[in-house]
Amino acid sequence: MSDEPLGRSELWLVAGSQHLYGDEAIVQVDAHAAEVAASLDACAEIPPRIVHKPVVTTPDAIRTLCREANSAEECAGVIVWMHTFSPAKMWIAGLLALGKPLLHLHTQYNRALPWAEIDMDFMNLNQSAHGDREHAFLETRLSLRRKTVVGHWKDPAVIERIAVWSRAACGWREAQRLTVARFGDNMRQVAVTEGDKVEAQARLGFTVDGYGVGDLADAVRGVGEESVESLLRDYEEEYELAAELRPAGRRRDALAEAARIEAGLRAFLRDGRFGAFTDTFEDLHGLGQLPGIAAQRLMADGYGFGAEGDWKTAALVRILKVIAAGLPGGTSFMEDYTYDLSPGDPLVLGAHMLEICPSIASGRPSCEIHPLSIGGRGDPVRLVFTAAPGPAVVVSLVDLGERFRLVANEIEVVTPPASLPKLPVARALWKPKPDLQTAAEAWLEAGGSHHTVFSSALTVEHLGDFAEIAGVELLVIDAATRRREFRNELRWNQAYYRLARGL
Repeated sequence: MSDEPLGRSELWLVAGSQHLYGDEAIVQVDAHAAEVAASLDACAEIPPRIVHKPVVTTPDAIRTLCREANSAEECAGVIVWMHTFSPAKMWIAGLLALGKPLLHLHTQYNRALPWAEIDMDFMNLNQSAHGDREHAFLETRLSLRRKTVVGHWKDPAVIERIAVWSRAACGWREAQRLTVARFGDNMRQVAVTEGDKVEAQARLGFTVDGYGVGDLADAVRGVGEESVESLLRDYEEEYELAAELRPAGRRRDALAEAARIEAGLRAFLRDGRFGAFTDTFEDLHGLGQLPGIAAQRLMADGYGFGAEGDWKTAALVRILKVIAAGLPGGTSFMEDYTYDLSPGDPLVLGAHMLEICPSIASGRPSCEIHPLSIGGRGDPVRLVFTAAPGPAVVVSLVDLGERFRLVANEIEVVTPPASLPKLPVARALWKPKPDLQTAAEAWLEAGGSHHTVFSSALTVEHLGDFAEIAGVELLVIDAATRRREFRNELRWNQAYYRLARGL
């Protein structure tokens, strides 16, 4: 599921020019743009197709292109390049109408200058150093959100930056189409998982539809035995089953119930075309156990999930899974749970009751069953594992009432210094950057949630590109973070985003 929005997406590349230089120059510009598009399209690092669009030279052509991009379902964004000088006033109507993400590629066709052959015809044709400055002024004058990438179109660093933005653009496309199924309501009396769903749809695109858990229970009751048996075989092939869950085990019936819940939940999400979902242990009427392995496996297949009714995190999990599709590493729902405050190297232990995605696992997960002291239902089945070590990021989407904010922390996942034989849940242990004290203080002052999205596949640049496209504040906590500067950034951002929204 998670690869589909990338593989079916397109980015349109268009070069700007004008008729001042003659028809032959226009033909050359278009041929060069087609070659650049084909070269980028062949790059495995860039998942969407790169589609060449004919060179534009008039205000009408530019406006038509932008309107066509808006209405094209497959178009995730537009890449513009001023091969020659393209007077920017021609672009005003089109760019103001453009509703898709924008990347300004400041490049030129030739890498090196042919010193012995340069004449004025060459200068007129290859003047993106001139034309792109004109274009960038207008983008700035119109306060357009965009990414600017500078360098030759064959340079690996340029390709990588376009690739990162292309993924963020696909994530934004997914956000506009995403619907979250919310079973039950928010966990009672909890603040940070609440929010304004109308504002979220207006600002970020995704919708949240509420359902009684009885609707899910009906879907579970409608599952046939063949579907249950098929999932049981999958569990046996993919995981290390605890002895009590094996075919002759005394708790096999609980595993079958977990499989029935997964099959019913999958059918409900598939039939309703949902990309993410939430549940809560405070509303399980009609279910035999809290969905544990079901939520884990659905996340592994690309669905978003948020516990305790946390629809914001559920949507963000799905969006970031789309952005990360095909990259090494994994992306999961996560919660900051407890600390190791030993002197010298304090750490965060992240986990949840059940629902951590096995895409982040180190090694083969085990499938186990253990009591859950909350929820009032049967012992739930879950996958147990430890996250693979290495760099990662945790990010939270919070509703501040007047706007949404993303808070991200770069982290280093480490191997636990000892086994955790009595902790029967999936978990990740990490060192926040720059250190736990600074990172936690900054996170708390920024209002970051205890629920996050954990990703060992994405970087802060992916998050930054998505935030720029969405017009959402992003606060980054990394190795360079200092307490005083971070507090000042909070104050400055408060003023900026209030002014940017207007009266």
